[in-house]
Amino acid sequence: MTKRTGYRDWRWQSLWWYNFFFLWSTIEGQTRYSIPEELRQGSVVGNLAKDLGLGLSEIFDRKLRVASEAGKQYFSVDAAKGELVVNDRIDREALCGQSTSCVLSLQVVVENPLQSHRIEVEIKDINDNSPSFHTQEMNLKIPESVALARRFPLEIAEDLDVGSNSLKTYSLSKNDHFSLKFKDIKGGQSVPELVLEKSLDREKDSVHQLLLTALDGGTPVRSGTCKITISVIDVNDNFPVFNENVYQVSMKENSTKGTFVIKLTATDADEGPNGEVKYSFGSRTPDFVLSLFEINDLTGDIVLKGELDYEASTSFLIDITAKDKGVPEMEGHCRVQLNVEDINDNAPNIVLTSKPSPVREDAPSGTVVALISARDMDSGDNGKVKLKLAKRYPFSLKPSFSNNYELVTSGPLDREIFSQYDIEIKSTDSGSPPLSSTTVIPISITDVNDNPPIFTQPIYNVYLKENGLPGSILYSVSASDLDSGENAKISYSILDSKVQDVSVSSYVYINSDNGSIYSMHSFDYEKLKVFQIQVQAKDQGSPSLSTNATVHVFILDQNDNAPAVIYPSSAALGSLSHQRMPRSAKAGHLVTKVTAVDADSGHNAWISYKLAEATDASLFTVNLYTGEVRTKRTVSEQDDSSQRLLIEIKDDGEPVQSATVTVSILMEDALHEPILDIRHKVTEPSKKTGRITLYLILSLASVSVLSLVTFLILAVKCIRNSRSSGSCCMRRTDCDDYKNPNRNLQIQLNTDGPIKYVEVLGGDMLSQSQSFRSCMSPMSEYSDFTLIKPSSTTDFKEVISVLDASLPDSTWTFESQQVSF
Repeated sequence: MTKRTGYRDWRWQSLWWYNFFFLWSTIEGQTRYSIPEELRQGSVVGNLAKDLGLGLSEIFDRKLRVASEAGKQYFSVDAAKGELVVNDRIDREALCGQSTSCVLSLQVVVENPLQSHRIEVEIKDINDNSPSFHTQEMNLKIPESVALARRFPLEIAEDLDVGSNSLKTYSLSKNDHFSLKFKDIKGGQSVPELVLEKSLDREKDSVHQLLLTALDGGTPVRSGTCKITISVIDVNDNFPVFNENVYQVSMKENSTKGTFVIKLTATDADEGPNGEVKYSFGSRTPDFVLSLFEINDLTGDIVLKGELDYEASTSFLIDITAKDKGVPEMEGHCRVQLNVEDINDNAPNIVLTSKPSPVREDAPSGTVVALISARDMDSGDNGKVKLKLAKRYPFSLKPSFSNNYELVTSGPLDREIFSQYDIEIKSTDSGSPPLSSTTVIPISITDVNDNPPIFTQPIYNVYLKENGLPGSILYSVSASDLDSGENAKISYSILDSKVQDVSVSSYVYINSDNGSIYSMHSFDYEKLKVFQIQVQAKDQGSPSLSTNATVHVFILDQNDNAPAVIYPSSAALGSLSHQRMPRSAKAGHLVTKVTAVDADSGHNAWISYKLAEATDASLFTVNLYTGEVRTKRTVSEQDDSSQRLLIEIKDDGEPVQSATVTVSILMEDALHEPILDIRHKVTEPSKKTGRITLYLILSLASVSVLSLVTFLILAVKCIRNSRSSGSCCMRRTDCDDYKNPNRNLQIQLNTDGPIKYVEVLGGDMLSQSQSFRSCMSPMSEYSDFTLIKPSSTTDFKEVISVLDASLPDSTWTFESQQVSF
């Protein structure tokens, strides 16, 4: 029963496999295509619709599409014809490599109903690849003594094609020494080998060039080549050979050490170490010859290393051997016959009888420096010696007796130019030819204090900020002295002078060793703007020499003063300034004007005004530059009768300094009428004062016209000199008829925002000067010009207080500042 069941199962399995292979062969026969590689895009593979039993209309209706299992879409369907066409370049070698079979599987999908078909496209190889070698050139090194029939493996070529298009055979270019044979290896491949057919001789042909060609079996045949370079390695089969067997050479007996004697050359037909030759003296060469001569083992040059003497030996016979570096060594031999020529071989020399002593640079001409004697070992005319200086020196040779001389000074000496002379003396005998020698005698020149110290510059300008720390360094002056030793040691000092009737040593002191100048105390720009220091540099010579230099110290201003309010003055009225204004005042009405000054200068003295607090900030405004307090709008009945303003005054320094002033304003009804009456009464000229008033008007007009003309001339001159400068300076020294040339006058046109002012400075640079400053505000209701000469801050405020009490609020349009130099 079991056997029957097993037999039945085996029958069913056999039937199933039979049907499967039958169906597979049917499908493969219907859906397998075969095309060559590298078909152009659009080439037809087959009629896919016909092979699948589909009509052309079903291609659109059932959405026929093709997908490649290889990932890249190499094929597409022509919807109009139902043909499978090439969509992209197909490279069989890239897809399947060296595999003999290359099949691309495609999946065809149709819908309604959904069906999937699998088709295969076989890619057939074409002969599109040539055989190629891994390297385009092979290098072989073969000794010239290698035996015949020796084989040398060569590189295998590769061909990406398969089948009959793949690599088939090799060929070798025609030559006299090598042939080509093959050796089979695993995988059915053959390795080409070179076989030596004729002996090599490097001395005849050191390099052989062959060409190996690989051929495939395609049609047409493709090939690839490789260049084979065979270098023949040398064998030591040749010995060195000299050009001559005996060399003749002559030398003078006065030849110096290192003199070239002769160059020997031996050649070896071999190469490399086998052809490299080393030279040496023969094994039986005497020691005295070895002590006189040496030979370069690489170049064959023989040079003299001792001294020849014709009286001791007239000739030398030297054996020379040349050996190569091969194994075994090969050697050649020759002889050198050297003849010595007798000449005047003893040169004169100079002997110092006394050692030269240093000479002072102020030594007079004729001072003896050294005693010299000349000697020559030869006799007769060859022993007569003459001496002379090789160059021009402030020295000369003075003969004393036979072959003895004195070296004396013959001109002025200057150690700063030449601190030492290397005097070259040449001695020549009377031989034929004459011999000479040269001796150098060093002569040192000692220093004399003949040069004063010299500063790096005669005038130094130093800029120093005020309020510096006492003891800080201001500047370092430096001087140098061309002398040496004690004569060049410099000490610095400050010459006594006055600064504001006080000794300058009260302000600064100097380090006597390095010239560093230090401050004694802090400086105040408002008190002292510039002063000068006379610095002296003195050497330690005997007698000592000195030089002076001037140091101008300019004090730079810092913002260390807060603005000072000069109007409204708080001295008499306390901390508040009480002002009155009519309730009928319109917008822009001038209530009062705050005026302040700053003891600093430049940007540090530029003042701005700001309304910090107010009872009603919408009613008043303060001009940023003039300090004028005006109404921003018309006063209404609802405004308080008493208004309080806090005005902050700041300068333009860094850090900013500020001050405040409080103004109390009382608004009254019809306040303007009494003022107008008062002005009317004041302006009415009486009969008694009419004539005086007329004179005053004429005088004022004349002065105004003269001032205007002067101002215009100065303005035009300043504009012509410098368009970028806002100042015009006239020094009193420019006037020939001015009596005091040490003082100057400076008229300066400045501007601080909307404020224009003229500043007049007088006085010399080092004294306390006077300053006059008038400010004209274009925002004022009156055009006032006030000239004030302040002597101090306190006196200035007192003058302002007096003027404050005598003038109405609206007439304050001036500012004043004290400037000191």
